[in-house]
Amino acid sequence: MNLFSQLHPDWQIALAHVRGNFERIDAQLIGQEITPAYELVLRSLATPIDSIRVVIVGQDPYPNPAHANGLAFSVAPGVSPLPASLRNIFIEVISDCGVVHPGNGDLTRWAEQGVLLLNRILTTQVNHSLAHSSIGWQVITDEVARILGTRDVIAVLWGKSAQELEHYFSHDLVISGVHPSPLSAHRGFFGSKPFSRVNEILAGKGRSSIQW
Repeated sequence: MNLFSQLHPDWQIALAHVRGNFERIDAQLIGQEITPAYELVLRSLATPIDSIRVVIVGQDPYPNPAHANGLAFSVAPGVSPLPASLRNIFIEVISDCGVVHPGNGDLTRWAEQGVLLLNRILTTQVNHSLAHSSIGWQVITDEVARILGTRDVIAVLWGKSAQELEHYFSHDLVISGVHPSPLSAHRGFFGSKPFSRVNEILAGKGRSSIQW
């Protein structure tokens, strides 16, 4: 199954005009050890477009192949210890929303509620962050953002790379902040309350909250 075939049929239609970009990326990945595993690269876009209410955008996948699972920031249920960025996300969501620590780092439960967990760059080489920053992923994730921006999706943009997508979304639907990485989390991520802010926007539109 090639990359384009991993997309939900909705996304195959919506992104048909950049199918050639997927094919060029496919060609560049041949023979490389990548994260996430090849069959999980487009996992975040394997759901119907209509189901998406919120998009959280990060930078690129975890370089550790035991961590990356195709959903930005998420890891498989048995992974321990959690990656530092995800630990910081849980610190903030617990402080922000008063939830109990979920006990594992699998964010599938967020995705099932309409939260698209998208990295700006969807692959990297094993053990090398940002190795695929120039192979063309940004063209595709730009298009994903543009499409979501026409559908009143709330955008949570963490870090400079993610914030490049801000102009695709209505100003009142953007929650922009620093990346939860240990390198930046203490410069404004902690205390930014992105999760309760999302739910406030949803409530204002008469829509159900995300159970973070």
